[in-house]
Amino acid sequence: MRVRAIALAAVCALAACTSAAVAPAPAHGAGNQGIDIAQGGATIRLRMIAPGVLRVQYLPHGAATRPGLVIDPQPAAPPAFAPQVAQDGDATTMRSPRMTVTWNRALRELRIVDAHDHLLLRQSAFAALAQGRIVLEHAAGDALYGIGGYAANAPVAGLRRSGKLVAQAGKQGHAGAPFVWSSAGYGVLVDCDGAEFDLADDRIAVDDFKRPDADYYLLAGSPPELFGALAQLSGPAPMFPKWAMGFTNSQWGIDQKELLDIVATYRAKHIPIDNFTLDFDWKAWGQGDYGEFRWNPEKFPDGPGGKLAERLAANGMHLTGIMKPRLLLGTAEGDYATAHDLWIPGEQAYPEYFSHKQALDIDFDKPESRRWFGQLAVEYGFDKGIAGWWNDEADVYGKDGVLTSNTQFLNMQRALYDAQRAVSDERAWSINRNFWLGAQRYAYAMWSGDIDTGFASMAAQRARMLSAIDVGAMRWGMDGGGFNGHPSAENYARWIEFGAFTPVFRVHGTFDEKRQPWVYGPVAEAAANAAIRLRYSLIPYIYAYQRAERTQGVGLVRPLAFDWPRDANVRDDVDAWMFGQWLLVAPVVEQGQATKSIYLPAGTWVDWFTGKAWIGGQTIAYPVDAKTWRDIPLFIRAGAIIPTQPVMDFVGQHPATRVTVQVFPSEQTTQFEYYDDDGATYAYENGVFFLQAMAVRKRAHGVDFTLAAPQGSYAPAVRDYLLAIHGDSARDVRVNGKPIAPAASFDALAQSGGPGWSRGRDRYGAVTWVQVPAGAATRIAIESAAP
Repeated sequence: MRVRAIALAAVCALAACTSAAVAPAPAHGAGNQGIDIAQGGATIRLRMIAPGVLRVQYLPHGAATRPGLVIDPQPAAPPAFAPQVAQDGDATTMRSPRMTVTWNRALRELRIVDAHDHLLLRQSAFAALAQGRIVLEHAAGDALYGIGGYAANAPVAGLRRSGKLVAQAGKQGHAGAPFVWSSAGYGVLVDCDGAEFDLADDRIAVDDFKRPDADYYLLAGSPPELFGALAQLSGPAPMFPKWAMGFTNSQWGIDQKELLDIVATYRAKHIPIDNFTLDFDWKAWGQGDYGEFRWNPEKFPDGPGGKLAERLAANGMHLTGIMKPRLLLGTAEGDYATAHDLWIPGEQAYPEYFSHKQALDIDFDKPESRRWFGQLAVEYGFDKGIAGWWNDEADVYGKDGVLTSNTQFLNMQRALYDAQRAVSDERAWSINRNFWLGAQRYAYAMWSGDIDTGFASMAAQRARMLSAIDVGAMRWGMDGGGFNGHPSAENYARWIEFGAFTPVFRVHGTFDEKRQPWVYGPVAEAAANAAIRLRYSLIPYIYAYQRAERTQGVGLVRPLAFDWPRDANVRDDVDAWMFGQWLLVAPVVEQGQATKSIYLPAGTWVDWFTGKAWIGGQTIAYPVDAKTWRDIPLFIRAGAIIPTQPVMDFVGQHPATRVTVQVFPSEQTTQFEYYDDDGATYAYENGVFFLQAMAVRKRAHGVDFTLAAPQGSYAPAVRDYLLAIHGDSARDVRVNGKPIAPAASFDALAQSGGPGWSRGRDRYGAVTWVQVPAGAATRIAIESAAP
């Protein structure tokens, strides 16, 4: 109880709330921190707790329920903020740069407008709160998103949301949150463990939020700002290890010899890979005490002692393993769970499908269950070389598959995360089969479940991914190639190309299905290898968005509506998405396709592979290679700053001492924050990181590029940036106001190891290469060769 009390105090501090023991602010008036409203024996408390966040609490008799798990129980201290509060007759206003909140006492109406005085939300039905109902009005036709995604193999229907919807974690592949938002500039987060939403053309209603009071947050801002506020409220995601930016091969039906042979083949073929995930095979499942936790010594003789993991680590490969939420009865662990009441209440024992022995499921909502289960997982798995967790089937209980908790999966990974952090500074990693907001705090990614193979199933993963991101599940992956069935060579190649542009890049199949590229023939292997190698060249770019997700709430992949919220053409677009801020990708998901129609939003776009440019705001006909499957529709946005590095067989194989930065200047100043750290520990939480902001702007007769002074105490491997500034051929380059000498050629510049510049042409046209030291504030001015 003491821990929960501390957590409540911390949340109250974030929200600037007052406890029941403190006298409330005057009814209907502006208190020191906001507005309190008397409502039939209850108090409605309004607090603007951040520039774009209004917290609304309905407190019958002054009583408040403890915050749920969608809210961060241990929030960081927020930046100092106080709204401007003013009284004008019956109207009390709270104002920030992002929103203005007005309570009209005579009309008993709450209005929220944005910085341009555009009405976002209106609430007048306050009496409904006493009946457990939140009712908010908005402009007719606003596009709404969030609440929930799609379960594995269920039909998909785009990204926009309407009608009656249940906010829940759901079964496999589903992502949920009691959160709805609009590209019109607002969002609503309800602190609850599940709710029913009713979305009408001009109204949002929320019912059955399972608490006698109400606690909800009204957000204002652009889509990235909304998700930044959501991350502040729900808690940031700890960074995954850098190796997790690479490729994962998962397999069911394998032993130590086959594993070593597969890894050796990847290395011999120079197909990059960083992680191999083991299914049931790694466990001594059904073989006596603690078989659900420990290595299978028959299939993996070197597993129990940790030698297998050490051998693979020496070759740049990590091992991760499956975990299940159930335990077998009649074992030491089963007896312990029975004696300590750790099972899900009311569940009946059932014969689980792998061992066919009687089993029950652990109730991870119980703190003692988490503590005990996590300790066993660390002792038998993590300490023996398992570097991450593949948590499966905590979305169903018993033989009937009944779902009774939205937080079972969240708390299963919470058990492993807390146990690992208690004994090690090594970063945690996990994938899980559903998502409930708050899970991101525990090193949590999700995957879309046991999906079918084939082009139709692959195409449906686009809506699954983007709808999951729309509820805050920024780390998403899938069983590349499909779980059920065997993909064709073309389907496999296209699936790898799709997966290379998702947050969690992995392949997997059902029992005895192999998902290695060479299994599918030379044409598919070549296409798959090219896509994997392209991803590995982008590791510096990808890793920067791990940092951005943690600090700003928006990760590597974002729906197009995040960046073009007013473009009606992208409001339900699942065909393309942004990969970071500067790349738009629209993978091929149709068999034998020769031409693909792709809508490009406003701006200028350049084909990554050919250099061809398009003006946005139109649908283009993009030619597709239906024979070699080597092409990926990938477009560079004007203003892009994209750091790249040499392709390696695994992340960190060699120090990346030179980072090549692809720069596509526009007339507006654009930015990118280059980021690095040790990639393995939590030292970044204490400032041990390297962050250097880059900015570029095209002017009438040249380009200005700046490097800000770096932040953090980490010394990165990078010594030089090689800037490839496209669209300009220089006659003169100055660094910090002083001219630097040109090199005789690009090769001479690259070999020089010092500052210099060169000019030439590549597939994008004219280019100026400039090499400067990393880690220092630098101003680079490029004067064009031709006026």
